[in-house]
Amino acid sequence: MPEIPRILPIAAADEPILHQPAHAVADVSTPAIQRLLDDMLVTLQAANGVGIAAPQVFAPLRIIIVASRPNPRYPDAPLMSPIAMLNPEILWQSDTTCSGWEGCLSVPDTRAQVKRAERLRISYLTRTGERVEATYSGFVARIIQHECDHLDGILFPERLEDPSETVSEAVFQALQNAKTHP
Repeated sequence: MPEIPRILPIAAADEPILHQPAHAVADVSTPAIQRLLDDMLVTLQAANGVGIAAPQVFAPLRIIIVASRPNPRYPDAPLMSPIAMLNPEILWQSDTTCSGWEGCLSVPDTRAQVKRAERLRISYLTRTGERVEATYSGFVARIIQHECDHLDGILFPERLEDPSETVSEAVFQALQNAKTHP
């Protein structure tokens, strides 16, 4: 009988694991990796996230889950089926960039506008070991770039041109409400 996935603790910004490069996954088929993928997904969903990287749950591995969906933290997020990406590698990023609001489960109560590539092409292994190359744009491309940064030990505040431009979650939510209810 399969084990029930569990919600894992999320590393805070000052944890050393979030500031070091993650290691490649050698064998995607191991029960430990499959369990980690299931646990990461339920952790992400419980925290109302749209993406999560293995280092955020104290696993120094090159694994991200991209799971955009509307939720209280990202009400305008597009709906997609969750995708586990093991050993992801961004192959190409557009020169065209756009700014958008980002938050992070490891940097709670902080939001900021971050400039990212509008489009990208990525290569990764699925949870069954299949090699996939795919192109993403907009919000999903933003999630991928944010999560891949975690694999290289980078947190989104390090990407800010002006770190003083961060706002609290409450201010961000007020801005969102003002946008939808003028």
